[in-house]
Amino acid sequence: MAGIIVVFPNRDNAVSIRNLLVRGGMTVTGVCTSGAQAMNYADALDEGIIVCGYKLRDMMYTELREYLPDSFEMLLVASRVKWEHGLMEGVAGIPMPLKAYELMDALQGMLERMDLQRRRRRKERSRTRNPKQQEAVRRAKELLMEKNRMSEEEAHRYLQKHSMDSGTNMAETAEMILSMIERGAL
Repeated sequence: MAGIIVVFPNRDNAVSIRNLLVRGGMTVTGVCTSGAQAMNYADALDEGIIVCGYKLRDMMYTELREYLPDSFEMLLVASRVKWEHGLMEGVAGIPMPLKAYELMDALQGMLERMDLQRRRRRKERSRTRNPKQQEAVRRAKELLMEKNRMSEEEAHRYLQKHSMDSGTNMAETAEMILSMIERGAL
């Protein structure tokens, strides 16, 4: 899950926003007053959202955004005048004076989008097989075709079905089938 880091030059403002988020059911990883502190928190996380003001104690929000990894997004809380010419990539803005529901809605939307992107990346990784896995699937199909007189399409469907039934990916299923064929169990 993504971590939320609250960064405002006035610590009381940062704590107030953290408290608002916590009351709304969100987990806040850190509260700080400078960009350097925020980067320290960010180093400990894989991904997250920085909720910050326009100017921090040691840098502007744009500098902090540049230093953050791409897996982080930023929610700028500032007067609309400060960002009327647009925001840089990876930064969303909500205007001052701050309304609690706007803050919660914006963060919820960002968290949902990050979760969706995480699931897409995981699905894409599971789809791509390394050469060893590709070879196992190819060999399993060939053996199924040879031993059971299946077409390549039938062998592929057989692997898919058994993969779904067993809750494993096709490469693992292929390796199980190869093992069973080598032991003479199939």
